[in-house]
Order: sequence, then C-alpha cells, then structure tokens
Amino acid sequence: MNLAAATNENLAHTSNVLIYSSMAVYTLAFFAHIAEWVFGSRSKVGRTAAALTGAEGAGAGGSVKVQVAQKGGGTAVLDRPKIVTRSAAGTRDVPDGPGAAGGTFKGDLYGRMAVSMTVLAFLVEAGGVITRAMSVQRAPWGNMYEFSITFSTVAVGAYLTLLALKKNVRWMGLLLVTTVLLDLGIATTWLYTDSDQLVPALHSYWLWIHVSTAILCGAVFYLGAVATLLYLFRDSYESKLANGGQPGSFAQSVLSRLPAAATLDKFSYRINAAVFPLWTFTIIAGAIWAGDAWGRYWGWDPKEVWSFITWVAYACYLHARATAGWKGRKAAYLALIAFGCWLFNYYGVNIFVTGKHSYAGV
Repeated sequence: MNLAAATNENLAHTSNVLIYSSMAVYTLAFFAHIAEWVFGSRSKVGRTAAALTGAEGAGAGGSVKVQVAQKGGGTAVLDRPKIVTRSAAGTRDVPDGPGAAGGTFKGDLYGRMAVSMTVLAFLVEAGGVITRAMSVQRAPWGNMYEFSITFSTVAVGAYLTLLALKKNVRWMGLLLVTTVLLDLGIATTWLYTDSDQLVPALHSYWLWIHVSTAILCGAVFYLGAVATLLYLFRDSYESKLANGGQPGSFAQSVLSRLPAAATLDKFSYRINAAVFPLWTFTIIAGAIWAGDAWGRYWGWDPKEVWSFITWVAYACYLHARATAGWKGRKAAYLALIAFGCWLFNYYGVNIFVTGKHSYAGV
C-alpha cells in the first residue's frame, strides 16, 4: 500500500469516527431537549399562556394583564403574549406559546445546553463530511451514505443559522435532533459504503452544483415539513379550544407551548417559497448534466420523473396558498405530500427502482 492510499484510508477511518462521535453528542442534545420540555411543562407562565390561548382578550396586536398568585401571598402581573392573526380561512386571535422552556429558568438552561450540544455535534459531523471528502478527493455525496450524512449536516446548519438570526425556532430542536439521529442511524447501518471513486458519468463539476443544491433544498424542505406537521397539531388544538372543548394533557403540556398555528403556517410557507426557485434550478442543472453525461437532457428516468413530481407538488402547494379556498390545513396537506415525494425520490427511487441513477449505491 502506497503512502497516498494509506492516508486516504486513515482519513476514511477518521470520518467514520467523527460521524459516530456526532451521533453520541446528538444523543446528549436529545436528552437535554427532553429535559427542556419536561421542566417547561411545570412552568406557571406556560400554564397561564395555555389558559390564555382559549380566552377572549384584546384584538389583534392588543395585550391582556393577568395576575398570577405567587408564594408568600403576593401577585405577579404577566403580559399576554403578542397576538398574531391566523393566516388560514376564518379568524382566530391566538397568542404564541411560551416555548419549550415554558418561561422557566431551569427549562431555559436545559434548552441552551441542548443548543450548545447541537452546535458541537454539527461541527463534529461537518468534520466527518469534510474528512470523507478528503479521503476520496471529490465532493462527499457520490452515494446514499455520503448524501445522508451531508443532508443531516446541512439541515442542522440551516436550523442553527435561523437561531443565529434570532428566529424563534428552538421548538423545532427536539424533533430535528431525533430525525437526525434516525438519518445517521440508517446511514451508518444500512447505507454505508466504503470510500471509493466515482463512476465516469459522475466525474463532472456539475456534481458540485446539482447535488449540493439538491441537498440544500431537501434540508430546507425538511424544516418546512416539520413546521407544517406541527401546524396541523397546533391548529387542531386551537380549534378544540375555540369550540369550547377541553384538550388532553399532552396538548396542554406540549402544544400549548408551541407558536400559534398562524405563526407555524407562515413560517412553513415562507421557507418553502424561498427554496422552491432553487429546486427549480436543481432540476435544470440536472438536465444540463444529463446532456453532458448521456447525450440527452431528459429521458424520463425514474429519478428525473420523481424530481419533476416533487416540483409539481410544491408548485401546487404554493399556488394553493395564493388561492382563497386552499389556505390553512388543505395547503398544509399538500406541503406534506410534496415533502413525501422528495423523500420517496431519495429513498424509494434509489433503493427500489432501477435507472440511470442506480450508481448512487446503497
């Protein structure tokens, strides 16, 4: 074995160690997020905000003063959280919840610990992706294993970027870390492929352009799908309160602390709309690469077909949001269907369907 081969093998081993290490740190972040939600459920502020969710108060943009009994006989005055207006059909003035920490010091402490460990895990995982690239001296997304570890890295990076921009997205942390652990577990258990060179068709600068944008789009679409899913739960919770119903203990403990349905709906719409043009570019870039590699721009290969189906699904969602009768839950279902198409395009097509993209490897 020559020196270069030995160096590449060592780098590949280092990459594997870093990926497994990031999984360990993500696990610690997972438990810290669990602690944040557990301690936040005991919050008096959280319980008060949950009660206010179903109360009639000031109009949009108004505020309500609420007195809460304290130990020792005193009282504390709490401001009702800022009112937002539901973007779906109909009107419902609902405050955002107090967040996973529920306004408690201990809950917030665990939440900050969770974010810190997520940052550390992200840096370790990114190091694993970079060393994987160094071991093969190419872009680190030539097969499903490499795509998966890069995808989860970018998804976490997008989440941390939103936090750095002071966006209220920490409520997403637990679900994000859970699915990242699932993604890495599948990658290391079933999708792992030894470092190797690419087939001739992939030796192109379009690999950097086309696949990198596909990964970025998928990561951002994922964040939008999380917000959409939580929107459906929160909207049902608000509807039950508006109709005089009594939500269960889970809803009172968890859903009451999420942002209002209107906030989640707006977030998912904006993030999907922002990345949709990039997904359009991804398909165009893939067609140009296909023309260079195979002598034709479009051949109805399964990967091409499902990329187009995903594009149509997201286009329908964005159109539905602009149509009066298709806002709210109907549009949310379309958004989840669209992300389901993206997932099938990755897992289903690569694993179960044979086509020109079958060289992606498992």
